[in-house]
Amino acid sequence: MSTEVLRKPSRPGPHRGGEGGGEPGGDGNGRGGPEVFFDPGRFGLWLFLATLSMMFVGFTSAYMVRRLAPDWTPLRPPGLLWINTAVLLLSSATLEAARRRLRGWNPAGVSPWLTATGALGALFVAGQLAAWRVLAARGYFLSGSPHNSFFYMLSGIHGLHLLVGLVWFAVVLVKARRLAYTPGEADGLGMFATYWHFLTGLWIYLLLLLFVL
Repeated sequence: MSTEVLRKPSRPGPHRGGEGGGEPGGDGNGRGGPEVFFDPGRFGLWLFLATLSMMFVGFTSAYMVRRLAPDWTPLRPPGLLWINTAVLLLSSATLEAARRRLRGWNPAGVSPWLTATGALGALFVAGQLAAWRVLAARGYFLSGSPHNSFFYMLSGIHGLHLLVGLVWFAVVLVKARRLAYTPGEADGLGMFATYWHFLTGLWIYLLLLLFVL
């Protein structure tokens, strides 16, 4: 009589959306759970933005307390600040236009809109420096009053982070011109766009805090 070797039937392999017990996230009873994707780069970016947000929350608290002092002298903003704000908003719009070109299977159309984003970002930084010169010509210096100090400090920190964004933009633009971003990716411009739009929203918040509220 021949000896038969009995083999235990293997479980079905993991597959997307299936019931296979070997699927990552299963509960051990043959019921697969949803796959979980962890992006360390994106997580790090959101952690950095959360830290930056908390820093500006602290600045906001200090500003709101300090402005109640009897020696508070309001700073009259130059009209150039509103033009700079429009420029920064437009840069976010052109960035979204670039992302739409990528999602629309037109990688070659990404570069012109990205170039416009960087040019507008650089124009915003130049405009902020020009606004500082206008204020200095009017006699509003850093140490002139608490309101002056808060404006120069907050706008300076924001401008510094925007300069970092422009360095990142240069890397993104080179990759876009080499067609490194493809529609098959989960939006290769997403992380840069998150950072850039955050800075746009942050500047609007600072402008409202310092001169409108």
